[in-house]
Amino acid sequence: MLLAIDVGNTNAKFALFRDSELLARWRIATDDRRTADEYMVWLDQLLRIEGFDRVHVDAVIISTVVPRALHNLQLLAHKYFGVDALVAGREPVSWGIALKVDEPQSVGADRAVNAISAQAVEPGKDKLVISFGTATTLDHIGPDGAYLGGIIAPGVNLSLEALVAAAAKLPRIAIEAPASASVIGRTTESQMLIGVYWGYVSMMEGLIARMKAEIGKPLTVIATGGLATLFDQQAHLFDRIEPDLTLNGLMHLYNQRGIGA
Repeated sequence: MLLAIDVGNTNAKFALFRDSELLARWRIATDDRRTADEYMVWLDQLLRIEGFDRVHVDAVIISTVVPRALHNLQLLAHKYFGVDALVAGREPVSWGIALKVDEPQSVGADRAVNAISAQAVEPGKDKLVISFGTATTLDHIGPDGAYLGGIIAPGVNLSLEALVAAAAKLPRIAIEAPASASVIGRTTESQMLIGVYWGYVSMMEGLIARMKAEIGKPLTVIATGGLATLFDQQAHLFDRIEPDLTLNGLMHLYNQRGIGA
């Protein structure tokens, strides 16, 4: 079975696949100081809870936007699973899609993997992938799967943390969908929640409209990322929500390795 690992700036996601079937998934806070041994203590328990054993894992693929985390994950694969981890974007799992931007070497691994996954679920169509993570990214994927550029904006939690950090009297609150559609809050907490949540909805509406107008062709809008489900009540924004888009992209990348080489 394949262990797919996607390391973001906030969380690292682990998933177990049999062929194209996602069997289990787990997440842990990203910490580039975490050792291979620490990863295994955590992961071994979760594998057993799901009825698996580490001997079932015969391949590992890693995607990371945190370069310092890579070494210990490679060591995890070698020491505890007896395999050399494949790294997304490097042979034999190079992207296999065109990165049609001015600085292709700067495209984040997660965005390239999302493009591969989006192409698998919506082939032959233009796609807009919106990922709600530490940053909120909007990416245009062509009908042939090519990555054509996009937008980077501050993430939902990052915006909220910046607000609390810069304003001494504002309390720390958890982000959630407001209880009503009203945009006039009666308490400090409700006003903050309205500002962040409905502010993001408005930003998404505006950016999606601008991108659609510039592209000039029908788009399938796909949402993903840890906070995508926060906006699932706003059905007009997205055509589909794919929480496991990045992990599935790693699976597709692994299964396609060597094709066309």
